[in-house]
Amino acid sequence: MRVIQKLDHWIGHASHLLMLLSGGLVLLMAWIETYGVIKRYAFHSPDPAAYELSTMFLLFCGVLAVAGVERLDRHVRNDMISSRFPERMKVILLKTIFPFMALIFCVVLTWKSVGNALYSLEIGQVSQSPWALPLAPIKFVIPVGYTLLCLVLLGKLCQGIVLLKGGKNQSETVP
Repeated sequence: MRVIQKLDHWIGHASHLLMLLSGGLVLLMAWIETYGVIKRYAFHSPDPAAYELSTMFLLFCGVLAVAGVERLDRHVRNDMISSRFPERMKVILLKTIFPFMALIFCVVLTWKSVGNALYSLEIGQVSQSPWALPLAPIKFVIPVGYTLLCLVLLGKLCQGIVLLKGGKNQSETVP
């Protein structure tokens, strides 16, 4: 049990740090795009690096922040239907079935993205811009982010199972 608590603490800390990094990247993207627009319209000299960096940072933001957002339950969820269910059914749906289904999806997504990143590394794939950035390191961010999401979902699933067995008061844990 102590190992699980340590792992949960580590996962929470890592997902929080990645969310902060994603927020910083959004700010950096805004500066880069502002630079690109000023250079294009004021100096009539577009900079392809501004677009490429913004696209790359947007990918990083989405992939790296998703585990933290899921951990904090700040994702988009429609409670119109689930709010009408009894408490036990909410626990079954929101704390066990949905995390299990999401976990299956994320495991497959992680598995396929690792294969894609390894293939990109094998063939030496580069971007089509004048920079010719190697794409393998960028593509490896996807399995890293989704592996952390898988761990968060696994933790949520374990918490749901504990709730179903009667470990805590259900009305305190289900929105």
